[in-house]
Amino acid sequence: MKELSRIISSYEKSLATRKKAALATVVKVQGSSYRRPGARMLMTDDGRWTGAISGGCLEGDALRKARQAILKNQPSVVTYDTMDDENASKLGVGLGCNGIIDVLIEPMDYLREQMDLIQVFEDFLRDRKRAAIATVFDVEESMQGGIGQRLVIDSRGHELNTIKIRGLDHLLRNDLRRALESGKSGVAAYPVAEGRVEVSLEVLHPSIELIIFGGGYDAAPVVKLGSELGWQVTVTDDCIAHTGSKRFPGACQVLHAPREGVVSQLHVSPYTYAVLMSHNYAYDIAVLPELLHTDITYIGILGPRKRYHKMINELSSGGLLISDEDQQRVHSPVGLDIGAETPEEIALSIVSEIQMVHTGNQGGLLKTKKGHIHERA
Repeated sequence: MKELSRIISSYEKSLATRKKAALATVVKVQGSSYRRPGARMLMTDDGRWTGAISGGCLEGDALRKARQAILKNQPSVVTYDTMDDENASKLGVGLGCNGIIDVLIEPMDYLREQMDLIQVFEDFLRDRKRAAIATVFDVEESMQGGIGQRLVIDSRGHELNTIKIRGLDHLLRNDLRRALESGKSGVAAYPVAEGRVEVSLEVLHPSIELIIFGGGYDAAPVVKLGSELGWQVTVTDDCIAHTGSKRFPGACQVLHAPREGVVSQLHVSPYTYAVLMSHNYAYDIAVLPELLHTDITYIGILGPRKRYHKMINELSSGGLLISDEDQQRVHSPVGLDIGAETPEEIALSIVSEIQMVHTGNQGGLLKTKKGHIHERA
């Protein structure tokens, strides 16, 4: 969500400087592409952009299309076909991605008249709850003005609706709510009285909330890497020397708190991941039971496997019932096996494992993966 925050900031600057702007959104991908549906970038009429819809190959052409859309004050859809080398050459791109990418370009003046989508984004980032956006991007010629119509379920569960195509909002509502519940985005086509309509169904997910228990020197690169990915990172320790905010400039919160009851002082959500890396056995064994009493799906513990087994045996002897499901939530030793040695390498290992668990992937080499890299819509 870091990219979305930057887009909002750039949009606010464009308003302050009275620059015209347009929002480009990848709405559909067939085959392969560098970015997936939901990727966005904001372009201003002075040639600047924030965000990305490709690996840098499409942005120049999209900027030219954005200027045209701004002049007309009408949204448009641009299709980039990189399956055909000759077509890609005509477009001035050489992606070699072997995919077809549909990009919706909307002048911000026009978009603001239809729906305050930026406000939807701001509310989503603040509330940290899922939101879902259905956007019409392909219509029959008889339905002029249909592109860009939306049905939104915002982060508070409220509906925002600009759908004017007869009969479409009813069809969309159920599908969008199912997408929101499942957490899966996609593309759907609907037959309506005036013809066929194609709609992107996008689910916005809050970024990961990472809580690091222990503010030692090796926590710093985990904080830095997590914050670079746009995660909300919190560091807590019961040692005052380890909780200076200057030690962790990328953290959203640095909390000095006693180990007993520390979890109750922290915000825990379905997007929360925890890592124990205090190097203090007494601290970790005090915090672990508190974490096990939450619904946190990932609890990483730094240190050798023997240390973790000793901890589990001690807690079990003390009367704590640790189920097989609890054992599945705990990752110890923490991280992926990438041969990490230095604090920075260990941070990469930890963050990579969290990303893997968060997305439901299995890790491994992409070169040996069967099928597509990304799940097809």
